[in-house]
Amino acid sequence: MVRVTTTDRRGALRTGAGLVAGSALAAACSAPGPAAAPAAPPGTPGSTDPPQPGDPSGSTAPSADTPAPLAPRAYPGRPAQLTHGPRDRPRVALTFHGQGDPALARALLTEAEKRGARLTVLAVGGWLDQHPEMARRILDGGHDLGNHTQRHLAVNAMPEAAARAEIADCAARLHRLTGSIGTWFRPSRAPRASPLVARLARAAGYPHVLSYDVDSLDFTSPGAAAVTRNVLSAIRNGSVVSMHFGYPGTVAALPAVLDELDRRGLRAVTTTELLS
Repeated sequence: MVRVTTTDRRGALRTGAGLVAGSALAAACSAPGPAAAPAAPPGTPGSTDPPQPGDPSGSTAPSADTPAPLAPRAYPGRPAQLTHGPRDRPRVALTFHGQGDPALARALLTEAEKRGARLTVLAVGGWLDQHPEMARRILDGGHDLGNHTQRHLAVNAMPEAAARAEIADCAARLHRLTGSIGTWFRPSRAPRASPLVARLARAAGYPHVLSYDVDSLDFTSPGAAAVTRNVLSAIRNGSVVSMHFGYPGTVAALPAVLDELDRRGLRAVTTTELLS
């Protein structure tokens, strides 16, 4: 059911890039970090990416059947912060901030897979702690899985040690669950990483920060019709779209979004496919 072949995925992990990422992760995880602080409340001023509701559930161990995940890779000639892919190909990337009710996340993934779409999920480490089975579910669907920090705080506003810990702790969760630190890093509570956070992400093994050029604004809960309009009015060849798990309106909007993309001849692919 995975679009990219198992051979390709396993080959990616055997490359030097995978080994470099593992070494970078070990170095990042050994760096000092602050003691855990309480999560910031919803509606923090300046936040474009607020916390989402979630409910705890039991954990499950990774399965031997889980596809080997892709490792981060560098794209020479492309900027450190990627907002879109090539404009000359009819492909787009729908990227999702991974947090919130896992039932809504599973419904969204299933809907995408039924229509042949593949997504990119930037997961919050604390969410994976509560729902470790979701890492396997995302990879089993052929989707990209990446890092959206450990506690979903305003990482650009943090001191260096705290920001390093947010990136490295989430990377460690991903590595423990999947054997990879994930394909991408996206800062929490900001569309772009500060120069410091971008540097720390590179040190942790992520050559690029994944931003976006289309914002669905679904986290404002404007309703499915508004989410659909926000996406379809701005999406173009190569667009990277920001969306979120945890919102019923996003799940409701996805069929209409995918139907219109299909009508326009635009394929929804993973960010790795978009840039390949």
